[in-house]
Amino acid sequence: MKNPKPRRSIFGPGAPARPVSLRGPAGPWRRVLGLIIILMSPWASAQPHGAPTGEGAFVLEETTIAQVHAAVRAGKLSFAALVERYLTRIEFYDQATRLNALVVLNQQARARAGELDEEYRRTGVLRPLHGIPLIIKDNYDVAGLPTTAGSLAMKGSLPPDDAFQIRQLREAGAIVLAKSNMAEWAFSPYVTVSSISGVTRNPYDLERVPAGSSGGTAAAVAANLGVAGLGTDTGNSIRGPSSHNALVGIRSTMGATSRDGIVPLSLRNDIGGPMARTVEDAVRIFEAIVGHDPADSITERSRGNTHQDYRQYLDEEGLKGARLGVFRHYLRDGAVDPEILKLTEQALGDLAAAGASIVDPFDIPRFRWLTKNFSCNRFRHDVNSYLATLGDNAPYATLQAIFDSGLYSPYVEERLVSALKQDRAPSERRPPCGDVFSDPRNIKFRDAVLAAMDEAGVDAIVYPTWGYAPRRIGDMDSPAGDNSQVLAPQTGFPAVTVPIGYVNDGLPAGMSFVGRAYSEPRLIAFAYAYEQATLHRRAPAGFPPISPAEAR
Repeated sequence: MKNPKPRRSIFGPGAPARPVSLRGPAGPWRRVLGLIIILMSPWASAQPHGAPTGEGAFVLEETTIAQVHAAVRAGKLSFAALVERYLTRIEFYDQATRLNALVVLNQQARARAGELDEEYRRTGVLRPLHGIPLIIKDNYDVAGLPTTAGSLAMKGSLPPDDAFQIRQLREAGAIVLAKSNMAEWAFSPYVTVSSISGVTRNPYDLERVPAGSSGGTAAAVAANLGVAGLGTDTGNSIRGPSSHNALVGIRSTMGATSRDGIVPLSLRNDIGGPMARTVEDAVRIFEAIVGHDPADSITERSRGNTHQDYRQYLDEEGLKGARLGVFRHYLRDGAVDPEILKLTEQALGDLAAAGASIVDPFDIPRFRWLTKNFSCNRFRHDVNSYLATLGDNAPYATLQAIFDSGLYSPYVEERLVSALKQDRAPSERRPPCGDVFSDPRNIKFRDAVLAAMDEAGVDAIVYPTWGYAPRRIGDMDSPAGDNSQVLAPQTGFPAVTVPIGYVNDGLPAGMSFVGRAYSEPRLIAFAYAYEQATLHRRAPAGFPPISPAEAR
């Protein structure tokens, strides 16, 4: 699927889907949708035309891409039925439980599922993500759906085309099922709260946060409202919500994936990537989005460094011979909850039992000094550049105009004011606000990390992705525990987080693997081997399968 015309990129010179909101006056529509879902669901007496038999026996919850495709090949499932069942769960759970993970449904998802069913019947071939319903964070441009970045000021803003990653996913056969709530303008790693949609909650405890800013995608995927999804990560916003929701999240090497068509927070650190319930599903999505994009010059660095097939690195023996450095800086007194420390120590034991050599402690000399000040506020410049790509359809032309509108949550006002003070272009500042490959501060830090890894002979650095359990909603005073703002974002290195278990009666925790540039193959092998050896992922208890009677 190709865009009808080149995208106007912020980095240099299909038939639209009618969006369906899940908020406000859409209540009557939701009741109609519920009736439609019931009538069209695979449990209803009349099967959709051409649907295979036995679809009701397919276990939707915790399913994987491979399991969906196996069921379709066996004639036990259609993609149309799969979409209907996810829509049923969305109707039943997203509002009824106050989860509030999603902002808008793609009304064309049903039609697209039918087209993909017909394609498979005609060709007998499944594309890599054929018919897979995905949840997309609401800062990705999706043609025909609003892109708001959580801001009421951007309500109804329709982009001219798909973001590069969305286009790649569509070409792989994926279905955009819905867009997810996010921290407004991606400002918060701690909460997922927006003026466009309100508060998203953690499905493992609805009184807790899912972290931010990709908490909507995380909550939806964890609660089985879609097969997998996309988030974005400037500091920790793929990996933090993944950790808080027992998911796998991948932040790639800077330049391995395109940022084109993603509303920016800070282009020097922004990366979009997968969030999924298994390492394999995250890798399948990563395969689809990785690679060079002429619209994003930083992806020139990916030439010759990325792969078409990352699944080859899904090796259950992948930890044998690995050397992993334990970054005790994030495990010192006060930096970690005792229960998460206990889980981390257990995870280290499991890594060793799977064949890894644990280098403990691993130290980065002068870490505090090297990371003292990476501040480089580009938000005003980057958002203004994004708004320019919308042309005459932009609801506001500048961040100043958005601020003047007053259409934002109170908690982001201070960040907006701070951004507006930066009126000089990043290249005109002293020192210049360059990317992670040109800024002297980042170069010095990256060199120090590489030197420490080389001296210790480690293949990856490991630490708890988040040092404390998810906070209660409204609590901004207890320790946050956000560990991942520095090592990967400020070096440009890749990182993968995987679940390591649960604390406080069922709240998830995760561990991160950080490697050298373009070491995704090794990190995938480490994460997959650990996942298969421990199998910590489990669904949140409050979101069980829906029976036909409950659906009615």
